[in-house]
Amino acid sequence: MPNTRILIVEDDHEIARLTAMYLNSEGYETKVINDGAIALTAIKQYEPSLLILDLMLPGLSGMEICAQARTFFKEPILVLTACDDELSEISLFKLGADDYLTKPVRPHIMAARIAALLRRTSRQQKSSPDEIELKRLKIDPRRQRVEFRGKALDLTDSEYDLLLLLTQNVGKIISREECCQQLRGIDHDFSDRSIDMRISGLRKKLNIDCSTQQIIKTVRNKGYMLINE
Repeated sequence: MPNTRILIVEDDHEIARLTAMYLNSEGYETKVINDGAIALTAIKQYEPSLLILDLMLPGLSGMEICAQARTFFKEPILVLTACDDELSEISLFKLGADDYLTKPVRPHIMAARIAALLRRTSRQQKSSPDEIELKRLKIDPRRQRVEFRGKALDLTDSEYDLLLLLTQNVGKIISREECCQQLRGIDHDFSDRSIDMRISGLRKKLNIDCSTQQIIKTVRNKGYMLINE
């Protein structure tokens, strides 16, 4: 994408250099920051279209940067992590990361993830659908605001996008493959639990009133379905 700026926050100089070189060859404008302590200032000044964020950084950790950046930065955040475990995935999505890649990163996979995140952002900016109102759930896409039984929910961007997809297909089964293709633009990888983690996070927030009735139903071996009851 022309004039698309990507900020790379990575303390490994060689990885940062090669990442920037590859993304430049793909037509992106890049800037590299090697110190977490100045990352938040760099985000505000550079105003990137997308942030690539390593977790292990000097000065300020990637998780701290992600959490603080989400108070003012609304564009996609792609996290790079050397730790592929379920706890890390849950924590990342709760903090506001939109996607993650486990090191060592394959450049063409990174490029595909970046393109998918940017396409999704572009679609959201171009479209301004009317409010979606179900029996218990209300979504205002213009303000990206969600209410469940009259209570506003604090969702991450990735949780919101998944809920919006399910709401737009209420009563229909959406497979994990469809979720991945719609939200990330790539084929589903059965070792990738990110969709399941987002569903888990949504369920907890949608049942904040301790209701035992699930609004998101798991259909065994098929996928997920949002129920309007």
